[in-house]
Order: sequence, then C-alpha cells, then structure tokens
Amino acid sequence: MTQKSDYPQLLLCNQLCFPLYAGARAVIGRYKPFLDELELTYTQYVTMLVVWEHTEITSREIGKRLYLDSGTLTPLLKKLEKKGYIERVRSEEDERNLIVRVTEKGLVLREQAKDIPQKVGSCTSLSSEEAKVLYSLLYKILDN
Repeated sequence: MTQKSDYPQLLLCNQLCFPLYAGARAVIGRYKPFLDELELTYTQYVTMLVVWEHTEITSREIGKRLYLDSGTLTPLLKKLEKKGYIERVRSEEDERNLIVRVTEKGLVLREQAKDIPQKVGSCTSLSSEEAKVLYSLLYKILDN
C-alpha cells in the first residue's frame, strides 16, 4: 500500500482546481434562493446580465462573454425567449448572426433582480479589496 506522501501532486490539498470548483458551487448556491424567486437558473441569470448590459447583442457575443458554446447557449436563449425576457431575430445585414434583444418583460425582471449582487455579496466574508483581487486572479486564469 502506498503512503499519501508518495504522490503529493495527487493530494486534494495540492489541487488548485478543487477550491475553484467548491468555491464556485458555494457562491452559486448563495444565488439560488434569490434566483428561485425569479424562476431563473444561475446560467439564465448571467445570460440576462449580459443582455441587460447591452440591450441588443449577438448570440455569438453572449457565448464569448459567458464562455459558452452554441450547443449550450441556444437552448438557454430559447428558454429565456419562451419566458418572454428576450427576443431572438436574424440580423438583416447577415442572416448568420442571431440578435438577442431584451423585452419589456425582461426589463421588469432586471428591476426585480437589481439587488441580487448586493445580497449575495453580503453573504461572503471577503472584503471589497479581497473580492477585487480574487476577481482579477480568476480572469487571469480564464483569459489564459
């Protein structure tokens, strides 16, 4: 039988991926009660964040911003459209581009969601400065 010290690279405590994974799950879990009230999943919520920011944006750009492929994004956008929060239309200039626009109902949802970031932020033990550092480090990983 091998000792745990024979392969230190395989110890859970030496894995960067694990605290990232567990931390992401913990943070997303903090969003759940607030998103449940709006009948949104976390992925639908972050999609709406992008749409609210731009009011009109291509589906390709949404996928790029959220690190999602079209196979994941297309059904997500269809569900949000079915709920009435967005509309999807083909670009008149290039029919290959799908334009996503926020609807009036989507803007009402934005008003209902506006306090979620503050509510979730108050659930963490990070200072404002620590949160900024973590944000910067995580995007350094994502952009690599």
